Amino acid sequence: MGAYLIRRLLLVIPTLLGIIAINFAVVQLAPGGPVEQMIAELKGKGGDVAGRMSGSGGAETAPPPENGAYRGRRGLDPHLVADIRKMFGFDKPAPERFWLMLKDYAQFNFGRSFFRDKPVLSLVLDKMPVSISLGLWSTLLVYFVSIPLGVAKAVRDGTRFDLISSLAVLIGYAVPGFLFAVLLVVVFAGGSYLQWFPLRGLSSEGAEHWSWGARALDYLWHMVLPTTALVVGGFATLTILTKNSFLEEIRKQYVVTARAKGASEQRVLYRHVFRNAMLLIIAGFPAAFIGILFTSALLVEIIFSLDGLGLLGFESAIRRDYPVMFGTLYVFTLLGLVMQIVGDMMYTLVDPRIDFEARR
Repeated sequence: MGAYLIRRLLLVIPTLLGIIAINFAVVQLAPGGPVEQMIAELKGKGGDVAGRMSGSGGAETAPPPENGAYRGRRGLDPHLVADIRKMFGFDKPAPERFWLMLKDYAQFNFGRSFFRDKPVLSLVLDKMPVSISLGLWSTLLVYFVSIPLGVAKAVRDGTRFDLISSLAVLIGYAVPGFLFAVLLVVVFAGGSYLQWFPLRGLSSEGAEHWSWGARALDYLWHMVLPTTALVVGGFATLTILTKNSFLEEIRKQYVVTARAKGASEQRVLYRHVFRNAMLLIIAGFPAAFIGILFTSALLVEIIFSLDGLGLLGFESAIRRDYPVMFGTLYVFTLLGLVMQIVGDMMYTLVDPRIDFEARR
């Protein structure tokens, strides 16, 4: 087991390197980088701002506009454009920038944000609790809903309850979490009908002065809608997996033997079947958490204005804030790879019969 774990950890390095390299190459081909955005912003503000930046950057100040002409129409001073490129680090060729980025990332030094003027690591650590809490609560609720429902569907396989619940599962599978989030906003967050729940953030204004219990209730109140959106969009797959796992176990010989010995149906179901059927489901918890955190949670954070990693990454992509984009990508990728290894370890903890070192 130790050798397998070491191999998996060593594979994290080339996988992480490949993902970062592919995304770096794609970003280089994408138009409208931070230099272009800064130039467009300066052109929009006119020559006064451009002249001040040119003078502060050490370049020669361009001559004043002739006849009061708007400088943005005539373009910027080439020295100023060169200063902007140097400020963002684009005065170096792409391979050199990539190599410097890899050396910094190996030390968890992600640089500073272009537009927030803060270290990227500080931004990531500030936003991470919001995303982790949303993903963790949603994953726990998905398990609390899916496991009892899946067991009930397996026991009542083919009945009216199974058919009706299958329709609900099918709707939950077909409707994306972010689309259901929009519906919740329209109905329950003051969109068009009711205003029972808040729309933005995870705390009310002035909540920092409240008691601990009041802050906890306020936090849960803000979490209702985003968590519900993620649960509805994520419980379908786990429900079907639970049902199929139970049906497979119920048909095995040891269940027939237990019933033949006179064991009650409840004892057979929860003493024998439940323990074996839940191996795959329990061991898949890390993967389920990462799946919710990386997919629907991003759009749900944007819809409910939750200041987490999803919203941070979205805003950084819009503004072409490359240090934040690659920093969040690095953290997400590394976390996902590590959680996949944790998921494999969970299999061996739940069922010691599983041996990844076994070879035919």
